[in-house]
Amino acid sequence: MSTSTDFETGHSGHTTAFLTDSTLCIGCKACEVACKEWNGVSADGFDWSGFSYDNTGHVGHSTWRHVKFVEGDPQPGFGGNSGETISWEFSSDVCKHCEVAGCLEACPTGAITRMEFGAVYVQPDICNGCSYCVVACPFGVVQKNVEDGRAFKCTFCSDRQRVGLEPACAKACPTQSIKFGEINELRNEAQDRLQELRARGIEDATVYDPQDTSVGGIHSIFLVRGDPRTYNLPPKPEVPTIYLKDGWRSAGIAAGMMVVAGLAAFLSTPSKNGKRLEGAAR
Repeated sequence: MSTSTDFETGHSGHTTAFLTDSTLCIGCKACEVACKEWNGVSADGFDWSGFSYDNTGHVGHSTWRHVKFVEGDPQPGFGGNSGETISWEFSSDVCKHCEVAGCLEACPTGAITRMEFGAVYVQPDICNGCSYCVVACPFGVVQKNVEDGRAFKCTFCSDRQRVGLEPACAKACPTQSIKFGEINELRNEAQDRLQELRARGIEDATVYDPQDTSVGGIHSIFLVRGDPRTYNLPPKPEVPTIYLKDGWRSAGIAAGMMVVAGLAAFLSTPSKNGKRLEGAAR
């Protein structure tokens, strides 16, 4: 497994990723606090909803790491124990840093770029606030700060990675629910952890890493229990630009049909003397 010590002497040039193991998350929100402190992100979550202990609500322009509180149906006893327990899960959500990033493809100014270790980074000094990235994100991660006028999201602590440090959220996690390292090694570790959980009787555990979709996999892999949609993880995320080809084809066909219809109408229109234009031409 790749650990933080691999990065202490500088970035290795490998493609990096997060592995968020929700079965280890205790909901302490240390990752949220560490993210805000390191990146200088403004405080939020002071408007108490009264419906949940989760005060921040969701990932957004001022919450780049968000610990979601998931209250579910009763689950079988942990580790095969008899009886049922009420499911109250936690999962630390973050930008997925997609292999094929809809936000990057939609950005008209070049403000969003791919870093050398795989992160999708929004350059705030270039962003013009058009919000194309907001609607193009299949996970609803990118959000525009209406007061500032620009879009913001997790930077994957690119500044820390460049000097050999792991992201602040992973560094602060007290249970190692958030792991950081080389992406293929973490994918292998996720499968090992999945087999371990299932051997302990936790049959509903699953790894979320949609490599078979148009996003081509993510750099924020999740291990969750139950339906991933409960954790705001869509079963088949798609990059909006995959529909461009069909859209242009449909537009071309429609335009061609309009030309043909217009030409047919022109040729079939009678002239002033009652003859058809085509006869008058002769």
